[in-house]
Amino acid sequence: MDNQNSSNRRNFLVKSAVASTGLIFGGALLSTSCNSSDKKSERIATTSTNKSDKEMKTHNRPTRKLGNLEVSAQGLGCMGMTYHRSFIPNKKDMIALLRKAPYLGMNFYDTAEAYGPLTNEVLVGEAVQPFRKEIILATKFGFKDGVPKAGLDSRPERIRQVVETSLKNLRTDYIDLLYQHRVDPNVPMEDVAGTVKDLIQEGKVLHFGMSEASVESIKKAHAVQPVTAVQSEYSLMTREREKDVIQLCEELGIGFVAYSPISRGLITGYINERTKYNPDNDNRQDLPRYQADNIITNWKLIDTLKAFGDQRGLTVAQVAIAWLMAQKPFIVPIPGTTKLAHLQENLWASNYQFDNQELTELTTELNKIEIVGDRYTGLMKSQTGK
Repeated sequence: MDNQNSSNRRNFLVKSAVASTGLIFGGALLSTSCNSSDKKSERIATTSTNKSDKEMKTHNRPTRKLGNLEVSAQGLGCMGMTYHRSFIPNKKDMIALLRKAPYLGMNFYDTAEAYGPLTNEVLVGEAVQPFRKEIILATKFGFKDGVPKAGLDSRPERIRQVVETSLKNLRTDYIDLLYQHRVDPNVPMEDVAGTVKDLIQEGKVLHFGMSEASVESIKKAHAVQPVTAVQSEYSLMTREREKDVIQLCEELGIGFVAYSPISRGLITGYINERTKYNPDNDNRQDLPRYQADNIITNWKLIDTLKAFGDQRGLTVAQVAIAWLMAQKPFIVPIPGTTKLAHLQENLWASNYQFDNQELTELTTELNKIEIVGDRYTGLMKSQTGK
């Protein structure tokens, strides 16, 4: 191993060790094993919120720029805390996790009207209220009554209605980053962007974002109201955006937010061909990529990441996230989790720096792997256009 690679690994391990010390001594998580789950959550939450706002502000967190908006190098996808992940965790545990996140180096929270619907915003709003001014809140509009299966609705009056509801649910008077969740073909993009522009002028919204939008739609919107960030699914199993949207973001100075950067848990190896999904609360059961035969075929990706990580003290998830972040400095992954240990694991990936040779070699191996199974079908495919 060359000296540069050894230095990278030493720096990563030193940073991880320091962060680990903070995790152990910064809260009560590891000292309450004999207590009930609710008491654990209360003690973690109390420890987190007793710290000063100044301490949160000065936390030594790596950051990235989404346009002119500076955020932590990773964000937290909050959807799975209430929606689409087969189980709904204990509310107090999720509040504890959400309140712990800033002290681990994360200040960027991603939610949406459609998650639940509405219940996710309520959870996030309650959790972050004690330190609302110190974080970046992102939410989304774009569906009829907030229900994706009901169809799209980005009419100006609907956008305003959603914003008022989101402000109430999030217990705030402004939204840092407001996304159009899916492009509505029945509403001119100029009207959508114009409405958000008005909301920005009114102080209810600070930045405009788009999710799963095409190059054409982004250009139209950006001409009316500058787009701060584009959010799309981007992982080592879903790389289509490298060919168009990410290039456009670089050209226009727009940030790119990568949702499902570990492919809804699939890349971690946590999901396998024997995994059972709750049909009432999990969209993965209907997605081709999560069917048993395709999981088995695609497992070579996990094996490749594991082989790389085993030699460098990294988990499969950390390699996958670090690789995404190495592609462009304006890419911000927002992995979702319901577990504090996984949150810390994901955030540590931000500390790893590839040297040029190892990144090239790993990418060459990854490029040889053909992923099978579409990521969406039916209505979800039609709403994303792919």
